[in-house]
Amino acid sequence: MAKNEQQTYNYSKGEKSPAKNGGYDMKKLLSLGLVLVLTMSLFTGCSGKKEGQVTIGIGQFAPHASLDNCKEGFLAGLKEEGYVENDNLEVLFDNAQADGGNATQIATNFISKKVDMICGIATPMAQSAYGTAKDTDIPVVFTAVSDPILAELANADTTPVGNVTGTSDKLPVKEQLEMIRTILPEAKTIGIMYTTSEANSVSTIAVYKELALDYGFEIIESGITTTADIPLAADNLLSKVDCISNLTDNTVVSSLPAILDKAGEKNIPVFGSEVEQVKIGCLAAYGIDYFELGVQTGKMAAKILKGEKKASEMNFETIGEASFYGNTAVAEQFGITIPDILVDDAKEMFDTISE
Repeated sequence: MAKNEQQTYNYSKGEKSPAKNGGYDMKKLLSLGLVLVLTMSLFTGCSGKKEGQVTIGIGQFAPHASLDNCKEGFLAGLKEEGYVENDNLEVLFDNAQADGGNATQIATNFISKKVDMICGIATPMAQSAYGTAKDTDIPVVFTAVSDPILAELANADTTPVGNVTGTSDKLPVKEQLEMIRTILPEAKTIGIMYTTSEANSVSTIAVYKELALDYGFEIIESGITTTADIPLAADNLLSKVDCISNLTDNTVVSSLPAILDKAGEKNIPVFGSEVEQVKIGCLAAYGIDYFELGVQTGKMAAKILKGEKKASEMNFETIGEASFYGNTAVAEQFGITIPDILVDDAKEMFDTISE
């Protein structure tokens, strides 16, 4: 019979199909093809990753501008080193809304998704990320952590406690006190509000107290636990001080507009700790650039991703310089003139108050 001649079989009489006599069983071929497709997808499609792509989970502790700048700087630093979002970099991002429980859930979720790295922005988020990931092989990189040693993210000699490293935003307290004395030569008391559970704030308060007497100041502190405590704490603090110096305390900064409103009603100037706080109504600040801090962190992260270094081999870093920022619109509201010695050396001056 010719190869392409049609054959018929009487299956009811038990005659065998062509497939079982060496022919082609289309159902079996289709099944084999499906298996091959599914098998290949396990290696290419299921993870959703392109070849060479890495995934970083970025957890931010609170929604405020300085931490936003850290995130944007972190991505910019990675980009400079060849890791580009939506190309060879997948970013998973979540914000804990200044809630420690949320921070832990975010870190747990990143680990369940098998990210290649976690970036923790601000001390509580960094602590949650490392505490959750330390028994895995996922490296943690932190930024905007004022005191990594007190936060137990680094040893006393600045070496890592584990598979974790990053950058510190330690405040230039000495320069801040010098600035306040220059602008307010008659002031005697500085009020500081802080969250008692934030290690970075506890550490910075201690430095303020240590140095304040050198500049003729008394530090009056007011500790809070949640944002709900802030209105009463602000009213109490404002009745006792000549000015307020704000920290990089995440809970307090999240409520800074409300504090500024209350301070304005009492004619008490508020000094910030970085440029974004000056933009929205603080009189002045001697602080760091959080975008640049993020860039520095991103470049550290890239070394880990490239296999050049392990996080456990990298001491945490601090940014090189702090700068003066002032707001003349705020100064006019309080009848204050910012001295030329500060204005002439300012990195940036503002003449409006941002909403």
